[in-house]
Amino acid sequence: MYKNIVILTGAGISAESGIPVFRSETGLWETEKVEDVCTHEAILRNPSRVHNFYNRLRANLQDKKPNAAHYAIANLQKLWPQKFAGKVTLVTQNVDNLHEKAGSFDIIHMHGALMSIFCTNCGHHYEFDGDSSTKSVCAFCGKTALRPDIVFFGEMPYFMDEISDALQKCDLFLAIGTSGVVYPAAVFCSFARDMGARCVEFNLEKSAQATNFTDGIYGKASLTVPKFCEELLLNGTFLN
Repeated sequence: MYKNIVILTGAGISAESGIPVFRSETGLWETEKVEDVCTHEAILRNPSRVHNFYNRLRANLQDKKPNAAHYAIANLQKLWPQKFAGKVTLVTQNVDNLHEKAGSFDIIHMHGALMSIFCTNCGHHYEFDGDSSTKSVCAFCGKTALRPDIVFFGEMPYFMDEISDALQKCDLFLAIGTSGVVYPAAVFCSFARDMGARCVEFNLEKSAQATNFTDGIYGKASLTVPKFCEELLLNGTFLN
């Protein structure tokens, strides 16, 4: 029987809800090159372009709804502590808000969040659901120093200490809809496994990191994840 669970989610879990997987193997996004919208140099060079890109992504979220996988994780997060006196730590590489819409809480957005803004002057991160620009002022300090609250390429992901602590304590690590090749998330499985955790990947097909996992469950997350979570809540473990 497991006690502490860490769940890592990636773009694959939200793809079924109609959110495009913007980053491809070529490094190109659907409408922009990464180096033009997701680097520190980009926002210095053309801040309006960067703001407008994330404004479009933010607007795209308005009509998007969670799928069964998001709801299953939220339900597991809620019921697991009650039934097994453990904890479910949810870490996501996604910047969308579908986990929040599904009812999950204490979500670790390691790559930032579209529905948040960051002030480079006073350091505040706060909820934000409108359009930002170079003229937007911080709600805390009043300066025009806002940028999308997104971890740009070359920057350190958020909450790494909290993630490391959760991985050290977990008995079960689940990676859902992620390629497992982007660092530092790429080493989460190996780290958790070294700590003695059982590691399970959920993907449409085997990822490049599949051999690092003790188990693999393949198919649409909206089908596989709810079934898995139901078994976990019923038995405190799973058979595979």
